[in-house]
Amino acid sequence: MSEHRRKPPQPQSGGRAAARRAAQQPSGRRAAQPHSATGSESASHGEERPYGGRAEARRAAQRGTGRRRGADPDAGGAGRGGHGGGRRAGGGGGRGRGAGGDGRPAKKRFIDYPRAGKDGFRRWVPSWKLVTGTFLFFFVMLIGAVGIGLWLVEVPTAQAASRVEKNVYYWSDNTQMVVSGGSGDLNRQIVPLNDIDKDLQNAVISAENASFYDDPGVDPMGIARAVVNMAKGGATQSGSTITQQFVKNTYLDQSQTLTRKVKELFISVKVGSTMEKGDILAGYLNTAYYGRGAYGCQAAARAYYNTDCKNLTPSQSAFLAATLNGPDLYDPAGGYGPAASKEANLKRAKTRWAWILKREVEVGKMKEADRQKAIAAKFPMPRDLQIATNKEGQIGYLTQLADNYIVANTKITKNMLDKGGYQIHTTFDRKRMKLLETAVKKVSKENINPKLRPKYDKYVQFGGASVEPKTGKIVAIYGGKNALEHYTNNADYTGVQVGSTFKPFVLAAAMRDGVRDKEGDREQPDSMRTPVSPNSVYDGDNKLTLRDYNGTVWHDKDGKEWHQRNDGDEDRGKITLRTAMQYSVNTPYIQLGMDVGTDKVQQAAIAAGLSKDQMASITPTFSLGTSAPSAIRLAGAYATFAASGKQADPYSVETIEHKGEEVYNHEEEAKLTTAFDADVADNVTDVLKNVVEHGTGTSAQIGRPAAGKTGTTDENKSAWFSGYTPQLSTAIGMWRVDDKAKKQKFLSMRGVGTGRPEASIHGASFPAEIWADYMREAMKGKEVVNFPKPGPIGKKVFGDGASPTPPPSTTTSKPPSETTSESPSETPSSETPTTSPSPTQTCDPLDFGCNDNGGANANGGNGNGGNGNGGNGGPGGSTSTPTTEPPSSDNGGWFGGGGGGD
Repeated sequence: MSEHRRKPPQPQSGGRAAARRAAQQPSGRRAAQPHSATGSESASHGEERPYGGRAEARRAAQRGTGRRRGADPDAGGAGRGGHGGGRRAGGGGGRGRGAGGDGRPAKKRFIDYPRAGKDGFRRWVPSWKLVTGTFLFFFVMLIGAVGIGLWLVEVPTAQAASRVEKNVYYWSDNTQMVVSGGSGDLNRQIVPLNDIDKDLQNAVISAENASFYDDPGVDPMGIARAVVNMAKGGATQSGSTITQQFVKNTYLDQSQTLTRKVKELFISVKVGSTMEKGDILAGYLNTAYYGRGAYGCQAAARAYYNTDCKNLTPSQSAFLAATLNGPDLYDPAGGYGPAASKEANLKRAKTRWAWILKREVEVGKMKEADRQKAIAAKFPMPRDLQIATNKEGQIGYLTQLADNYIVANTKITKNMLDKGGYQIHTTFDRKRMKLLETAVKKVSKENINPKLRPKYDKYVQFGGASVEPKTGKIVAIYGGKNALEHYTNNADYTGVQVGSTFKPFVLAAAMRDGVRDKEGDREQPDSMRTPVSPNSVYDGDNKLTLRDYNGTVWHDKDGKEWHQRNDGDEDRGKITLRTAMQYSVNTPYIQLGMDVGTDKVQQAAIAAGLSKDQMASITPTFSLGTSAPSAIRLAGAYATFAASGKQADPYSVETIEHKGEEVYNHEEEAKLTTAFDADVADNVTDVLKNVVEHGTGTSAQIGRPAAGKTGTTDENKSAWFSGYTPQLSTAIGMWRVDDKAKKQKFLSMRGVGTGRPEASIHGASFPAEIWADYMREAMKGKEVVNFPKPGPIGKKVFGDGASPTPPPSTTTSKPPSETTSESPSETPSSETPTTSPSPTQTCDPLDFGCNDNGGANANGGNGNGGNGNGGNGGPGGSTSTPTTEPPSSDNGGWFGGGGGGD
């Protein structure tokens, strides 16, 4: 190639720049050689290369990085840390930190790890910047997470279990009877903070969370201490504040999971910042478990000391606070597990109790003098273990009775009662309850033996009630052997007829309303009626033909005549109402009821206190006790006579509280009404007093004035004794029924206690014996009070067939208008007309030795002429027989009811 066509070399700016800088440098350094002086032409054509041109670029490329050189960038000189190379020289760069091969800075990593520029293990050791940054990052993230958690987490609705409460029932002396009813199975009664003793609050705070009123709901230091203690092998600790424990009990379950713990922390912080400390403390004290089945401080106070939590002493409060540390290990009565013996528990309890008292002083919740006083008084030993919810024995009957009363007489509904939380103060007297139960058990044990006489003694039951006159308080009942086995409350309505114990209401109606005028209409005003005296005389013969008030023979709905039997088929002849009550003769009282009107008898019974719902239809035998009032109602009605005619409905609940507020008070609802004038009631009492002193009720004498009446129903299906003193009225019943049978029916009690089928049970036997045993003890130490002396009352009247004026020797059928009260029915019967005894043949009504009651000793007679068995009896005997034998019924009544006498 021709030299003239050769491309001249391009000037090297790097070389010129280097030469200029070299010329400017001080001596001591080698300067670049100047250009040739041959002329500019040769230079311009590139024949001579300036010093520092390509050679310099090559040397720079070989040296790489490492020195700061003052070269022009175009010459390829490397800057600090650069990768060298002029763009034309194509020099590669050495390894450096700052720039790339294109002259731009290298891209830095966000996290320099492993560390750049470090060799060996140093590459893996984080820098202090990295450590600090990481810590700050996670701290910020934690704060953010907590913030988001608090923002997202809401305080949930309280668990139903934390609001579950029981109802608490109290005896009349305000001691706890039982915890029952309500929702769920937990024994809990929630009370407001002002009803929780301050000493208990201080004891729990001192032992559980001394910083309670200052912390935000969680205690990080407490949690840390708990972790450290557990790591060292110490006792397990929760590290939880009172707020956290409240949250766990109220809003969460008891699971031991990380998720539950995180939720607990978040909710606790939020609860601590939104709820009052007092509400949190009350919530915790009301939900915590203290042992003995007691949830909440009120249940615990009752379980351990039988008192309300507002009445706890500082020493007792310290012990209850100790139980929160583990009830199984601190209850002196023992617990579950080998470490929970009585001795070990007592030792632990005493130690923990003493520590809590000391702790209270340390945190300023108690004065040292008070602690010393508590220590000097010694450990507050709890009472023996008792099951607060046990409804065995009579307790179940009492709570059932109280519940029924509440629903029927207050604004508290069954649904409200079932939710629990009520404190129910009853009228039941603990001592008298025990006395009545003891009296029943004694008589039962001595006389009733189902194993020995299963045919007769099996299924025998008793029921009873005791009511206070003038107030109506039900002080005691006997509902059956065991409320957990026999579910019917025998003191309440059972359907058992009361027999002749109903007769006093017939007498009261006759004294108050009077008998009707035989010539008047069926409905008569008081002006046409004649109040009767207890000395009025009626026919007491057996199987007497029943007559209407106007003297006509009474016929049942089938057109048959009615004839009433006496107990034992005895004839009593002419007899006063007083004596008829004394010996429980039926015929005078069924006839008296017809003369007064069974509607008036019913009204008198209701006025006395019986319930209309528990009464039978008002057929003639209504007067003989075909009704089935409960023992409670019967005792309450007799209490009206004891109170000289003042009637008070029986009741079982005095006051009710809910959430610390009184929601019912019986005094505000109590009503005392006048059922009878005092003369009426006191005369009934005088007649019934005669029964106890001289009649069928002599077995009920108790060494002080008492009045009462026996009662037995037909076929011996029930027996009663109801009586009273001026201060207490009690009714006792006895019957037989298989309460577990699908179709229950009352069974005859003949042979009960003896095994002899001919032996009958009367109200004068076992019921009267129980009544006397109970009343004798129940009235012990009480003032002996006499009944008021009765004033004169009524007029002595004579019932049908009892007139002192002798009727004609024979009678014939006459129209009703011509028929006297002594005449037979206008409708002829198949009977042979009887000859009424003449005055000389009539005995004194009170002289039972006189044989005018059927000609038992008449010549030619075989006795009981009044029964139709006298044959051709002598004067005074009766050869008549009933035209129709009254049908029997399932209820044991002669006329379809169970009326009877003793």
